[in-house]
Amino acid sequence: MIFHRFRAAVLGTVAVLAAAFLSTAAMAAARDYRIELVSAQAAGAGKTDVTVRLIHLPDSKPVPDAVIFQTRADMAPSGMPTMTGKVSPAAAQPQPGTYRLQVETGMAGGWALSLSAKIQGETETVRSTIAFNAAQ
Repeated sequence: MIFHRFRAAVLGTVAVLAAAFLSTAAMAAARDYRIELVSAQAAGAGKTDVTVRLIHLPDSKPVPDAVIFQTRADMAPSGMPTMTGKVSPAAAQPQPGTYRLQVETGMAGGWALSLSAKIQGETETVRSTIAFNAAQ
């Protein structure tokens, strides 16, 4: 009888520890990724093509097929956070793991591009802010 109670207590403790470990591992998923600037090139009057790369940090491999959403561009790096620009996805992506966006940059200067990305198989959203310079 005592053995059964002891066994049940041990199994219960193991189950709680396993659940805690798995939830911690899931929470760490977003930290396993980084979004980095590849290029920012003028794309006509008041527009800049920005290409970013999504990297899985543990193996340094690019991550294809992510869904980029909740984009925002503003001139916070130039001291004008209320100056914003519309962000649109470009039709073609240059390489797997890279994502091209067109930003309506109404004026030259430092811009910040905030992005959220959803990755297949991950529960967390990856968020990042990329600084780039726009030339007019």
